[in-house]
Amino acid sequence: MEECRNMMKAAQWNSQGWQTTRKLAGLAFAILLVAASTAFAASRFGGDDDRDDDERRSYAIGLWGDLPYSDVQALTGVPNLIADMNRHDLAFTAHDGDLKAGNATVGSATPTTCSDALYLQGLNYFNSLKAPAIFTPGDNDWTDCDRPSNGGFSSLERLDHERALFFSTPFSLGQHRLHQQVQTAPLCLGVSGMVPCVENRRWTLGGVTYATINIQGSCNNLCDTTPSPAEFAARNQADILWVQETFEEARTLNSAAIMLITQADPGFDLSDGTRAPLRDPKTLAETDGQPDGFQSFLLALRDQVIAFQKPVAYVHGDSHYFRVDKPFQNSKGQRLENFTRVETFGDNQANGTNDVNWLKILVDPSSREVFAYQPQIVPANRVAVPAP
Repeated sequence: MEECRNMMKAAQWNSQGWQTTRKLAGLAFAILLVAASTAFAASRFGGDDDRDDDERRSYAIGLWGDLPYSDVQALTGVPNLIADMNRHDLAFTAHDGDLKAGNATVGSATPTTCSDALYLQGLNYFNSLKAPAIFTPGDNDWTDCDRPSNGGFSSLERLDHERALFFSTPFSLGQHRLHQQVQTAPLCLGVSGMVPCVENRRWTLGGVTYATINIQGSCNNLCDTTPSPAEFAARNQADILWVQETFEEARTLNSAAIMLITQADPGFDLSDGTRAPLRDPKTLAETDGQPDGFQSFLLALRDQVIAFQKPVAYVHGDSHYFRVDKPFQNSKGQRLENFTRVETFGDNQANGTNDVNWLKILVDPSSREVFAYQPQIVPANRVAVPAP
């Protein structure tokens, strides 16, 4: 701004007269206008800049996932949801995985196998959002792609494809982009060997630290059609490291809270075997006889949550039942008061657009709990009870 004032002053005293003055003054005004526009975009949407934003202020974000699971959801429900999100003032949105149902639909009008068209459809959705759009992969996007009904693809190749399509830059998707830290160390397994876990992202906004983590249903790739213990082992260690580094950064920045966004419902206790793995809440060992792809991660997470003391929100999809609760316990069976599980809407394809909704979270770093949860029932997607 000082440079612009100097240019205008110089123009006023230029010997070439008023024409030079007018040109330089016009240039200075243009620079001021661009600077003001850029500042507005950065404050409103995060902007395409390389800095984490630690200005403590209140804002809102939008969460969704496990969508679309059918033609009507893809063609009607999700466009309605995106239009509804775009009517709100959101700092960013996040989809917690699953761009399709677990199995393809024969004769569908929209892509329901793991063909390239599926991911392009998802990319189009994300780039239709005005606010920065965050995405973390889901098991239906890659680990389950080896099912014959999904086209019999290589799961690892499909994950590599997602990494190339959605995660090729250090920015989010969406019409406005948010810069993110990326797990660039070659700790994950790809078709050609060890590769960076570029889908794991981290950013800080308004004094709150966020991270996405590639954790999957289907036993975290230890069961289903073609399980891969080697892929799981590498990614699991990378995920644990990413979470530990996220908490370390949040402590360094004195963040008011942390939000972790992932796909899998790992199960936290013995309460609901219809929706998640059954797990001893004290030892966090799975008790239902299935391969346990989550215990070591949950043990590491629990240590970090207890040490952090401030609010931690754990966002996931996978089991398709909207809820906000506190299922995480310590080794004595005491509930972790600062931990909140948040499961987004999704699936239920038999009911059309009935569950094609999203969750608005009001973020206030100065408040005690930081996060306030407000489910958004998209009026155009209501099925059982029409919108008033």
